[in-house]
Amino acid sequence: MVDATTSVGELREHVRQFVHARDWERFHSPKDLAMAISIEASELLEVFLWRESATLADLSSEDRLAVEEELADVLIYGFSLANVLKVDLSEAMLAKLKKDEAKYPPDRYRGRAR
Repeated sequence: MVDATTSVGELREHVRQFVHARDWERFHSPKDLAMAISIEASELLEVFLWRESATLADLSSEDRLAVEEELADVLIYGFSLANVLKVDLSEAMLAKLKKDEAKYPPDRYRGRAR
């Protein structure tokens, strides 16, 4: 599977099957999944802790693997939360991007970090 040919729905179904095979649905409350996302995001941040720079060139192969694994954990829990709450992620993301496009018009925010 690769991004160019894998749908969000397919990924969500893989996550659903993974959770179901382990009978973890009873542990996946929205609160606990939101907490898990935060914890995994913190583990992702830990890879970059105490670094002066954080470009692709600065990452060792071990660091890159750690980033990939922690990012995958964040997304897996995100898909799990979407499954539990029955959120259409494509609709939610496109709606949020539309809102952000209005909030941050390119002519005023291009090249600005704040």
